[in-house]
Amino acid sequence: MIDFPSQLPEHLVAASAGRRLVLHAMHSVVDWLAFAVWEDGGLVRSLSLSPDSGIIENIGEPLPFELPYWAGDRPADVVPWPDEDEEPYPLPFHPLELGEDALRALCGFVQEGRPEPDDIDAYSIDLHGFHVRDPHGPDPAEEEAKLKRIMETMGPPRFYTLSPDGSLIERDNL
Repeated sequence: MIDFPSQLPEHLVAASAGRRLVLHAMHSVVDWLAFAVWEDGGLVRSLSLSPDSGIIENIGEPLPFELPYWAGDRPADVVPWPDEDEEPYPLPFHPLELGEDALRALCGFVQEGRPEPDDIDAYSIDLHGFHVRDPHGPDPAEEEAKLKRIMETMGPPRFYTLSPDGSLIERDNL
């Protein structure tokens, strides 16, 4: 689903009724970017691309922050490995650079790169966490007691180190 951001499950899109919904994902190991924007439940833009797969999904008109990339004003500046023939980068721009600009334009902050004066400090945003329990599942107190009983049957921890020949030798402590 994430390679095709437009396929976000309908119940998530429906939960954003009356608002803007943004999906944004990047994977630096493979230079992959995907993002999508819905306004009041309607898909406005979806883009997913990587150098290995090319353009996976491209729905809707490019958003203003994308235009310099598609116009060729932000070409990929990829440094080749030493002693390797350089093949041209398969995309007209680097997806992660577009991804950072998308993050700034859509969410107000960046993960990498120099923040601008108007950027939000993402680390200053408090997020709420919730414990979700299965109402039909086991009682948490009973589960805790069961775990405690199991741990009481276990002996003390044992510590090992490698000998010079590679075999394990038990140690008395850390």
